[in-house]
Amino acid sequence: DSRTLAPACPSTMGDKAILTEVLEASHLTDTYGDLTAKGIIKELRNVHSEEPSVRYSNLEEGGPGPMDSSSTVTTPGGTEKRKTYTVDDAVETLGFGRFQLKLSVLAGLAWMADAMEMMLLSLLTPALICEWGISSYEQALVTTCVFCGMMLSSTFWGRICDKIGRKWGLMFSALMACVCGVFSGLASSFYFFLFVRGLVGFGIGGVPQSITLYSEFLPTAQRAKCVVLIESFWAIGAVLEALLAFFVMNMWGWRALVCLSSLPLGIFALSSWWLPESARFHMSKGEEGKALETLMKVAKENGKQLPPGDLVASEAEKHHAKNGTSIFSLLSPDLRTTTLLVWLIWMVNAFSYYGMVLYTTVLFRSHDECHGGLFSNVTSVETCVPLTRSDYFDLLMSSLAEFPGLIITALIIEWVGRKKTMALEFAVFGVATYLLYFCLTRSTVIGLIFIGRAFISGAFQCAYVYTPEVYPTTLRASGLGAASGMARIGAIITPFVAQVAATSNLSYPVGIYGTAALIGLISALSLPIETKGRQMQ
Repeated sequence: DSRTLAPACPSTMGDKAILTEVLEASHLTDTYGDLTAKGIIKELRNVHSEEPSVRYSNLEEGGPGPMDSSSTVTTPGGTEKRKTYTVDDAVETLGFGRFQLKLSVLAGLAWMADAMEMMLLSLLTPALICEWGISSYEQALVTTCVFCGMMLSSTFWGRICDKIGRKWGLMFSALMACVCGVFSGLASSFYFFLFVRGLVGFGIGGVPQSITLYSEFLPTAQRAKCVVLIESFWAIGAVLEALLAFFVMNMWGWRALVCLSSLPLGIFALSSWWLPESARFHMSKGEEGKALETLMKVAKENGKQLPPGDLVASEAEKHHAKNGTSIFSLLSPDLRTTTLLVWLIWMVNAFSYYGMVLYTTVLFRSHDECHGGLFSNVTSVETCVPLTRSDYFDLLMSSLAEFPGLIITALIIEWVGRKKTMALEFAVFGVATYLLYFCLTRSTVIGLIFIGRAFISGAFQCAYVYTPEVYPTTLRASGLGAASGMARIGAIITPFVAQVAATSNLSYPVGIYGTAALIGLISALSLPIETKGRQMQ
């Protein structure tokens, strides 16, 4: 009976002997005849009066035996000691496999849904002018309200993810954005529409945490390229939104477009049940058992074994489990310069990227044929002039610029490093933007917009690679959330440049966005830390 298993042997060899004896079918009693190996280990745990001298978790999952010689090291004194490994060691050992591929698709879906909501902002304005006769300032508020919600929520969702986990934070934020997005499509007044779109922005503010979760399961060698390539889903989302507008706007109107654009967020929220929780998050909370369980699932999916020995917390994770973390830690002496420059880079990226998206629509609706306008009889951007199918097609072409931007970034980010990649892309964007000052044909304008958008998109995605890499686990979600929040400041301001300042002179935004690119270039080169080839801390 179970009492025959009760005595706990004082030596590790004794423990090994018990396990060997119990697991041989010839020694199983009738009592244990219907138990699996996992069940027997559970019984062993229940009857031991003291903590056993070996761990059985690897055995339960079909891993190496607890006293496999590869799991021990001999100390100078001649005694045997268990080997240990951290989450970083496990992630590097397990590599990139089927688990990461599945996670790529799911994280990519979140990113695609985010892109569709952002691209929607540039497509809605002409329709809302015709619906409610809004002024240029009210046009700017359509975008500003969304980004105000995102700014207010970015740090909020970062803190939520650091407290309850990346998975649940992502699920709640996506569900909120989806529901509010549908309600905005049903709005009966402009100001109720603004209110609900602000709530959409609040929900979308949590979506960037998908990059935090994704990057924490990636080995160093593949991390940068994978994070950049996952951004290809952003490009897919932008192109899909332009295609959706091309087919839906003239047939069913803007309300149908808004509702359909919210559906991918709902699909992601439902799919998030599969999402694993970050093993690094569990370790930082002192939950080694849950972290090991997650890593075992990854090992099973990838068909590999965990490193021999016991999973232990790194020094940073131990410190977090004991002391927690604070948002003010981002401004500690060793991180202050990096944090301030990262915030500035994110602000310039969002200001320039979303500005170029909005400015493209303004140019297409303008009366200035030197800058891509086709309507020479239109004297004000407040006039109801719906976009034509030709305009939607040109917007689709400019959206395709996201793909070469991502490819270029993926090719050079591991070659020249993160800092120089961002600097180069800011420089090319600045040159392309300044050239829009001259009187050009519509095709040339579209070509320059294509180049500019490709490189500012690449710079933005490079910032998404750099930011999770530069912060330790205990600050990673909060660091990304704070940076995303600062980006929203740039996005809040940019409609007043692209849509309001443009009513006075279409050249004003050109000079402002070109100068912003120069600031981004200097900031990128001034970053004190290059994370190329650097293990996540």
